[in-house]
Amino acid sequence: MIKAVFFDAGNTLLLPHPSVEEVCAEVLRSHGLRADPEAIRRGLEKADLYYEERYWEDDTFWASEEEAAAMWSEMYALAMREAGVEPSRELGRELYEEFGKGDRWALYPDVMPTVHRLHEMGLRMGIVSNWDVRLPGLCHHLGLSRYLEFVISSANLGRIKPEASIFRAALDRVGVRPEEAVHVGDHYYADVLGARSAGIRPVLLDRTGRAENPDCPVIRSLSELPGLLLTGALER
Repeated sequence: MIKAVFFDAGNTLLLPHPSVEEVCAEVLRSHGLRADPEAIRRGLEKADLYYEERYWEDDTFWASEEEAAAMWSEMYALAMREAGVEPSRELGRELYEEFGKGDRWALYPDVMPTVHRLHEMGLRMGIVSNWDVRLPGLCHHLGLSRYLEFVISSANLGRIKPEASIFRAALDRVGVRPEEAVHVGDHYYADVLGARSAGIRPVLLDRTGRAENPDCPVIRSLSELPGLLLTGALER
């Protein structure tokens, strides 16, 4: 019997608001700088490639607030440089700080109805995410706190997904056994393999329909999750 549901944060519950591109443009304008929206988009694509390279080379930066902040600051500076703006080191850091504000994030439309339904079903919920130390504050600002028993960010705990230890910490927070918990996230390596490493059942959230032959239950929207739990269709 499932007693607890853990969630990833980014691309699962939270998304940038109104968009990363627009937030970057607003910060640039505050400094009297301009960049074409398409150039900003291309710059952010380059930054995404930079992130992927860093992540697969060594993902341990997520275990340290200092290293995570430095990585994101470098990434935003790179994006602005690619967009045709020669950024200062401070501008990259300012963009990082901007995304620590609650109004720079929103919940996907399916989040609140789903967590409310899971709450009605008597399930205990929490977040397990590779994120900086600001995540608990963001969740509170977005109104999730009333449904969550904990928010674990990798930078706060000093552990990262897919390490089993970060998931075991989540189990300890709610006092359930691994087979009594489900973890939902969008990243196969961090979320699916990480949950399995701790004996937790994974569910892959594939909002874009890009998952190829995953070996675990897949949903396109969080609204599918309650039904999945009620039918007992989960497999390890």
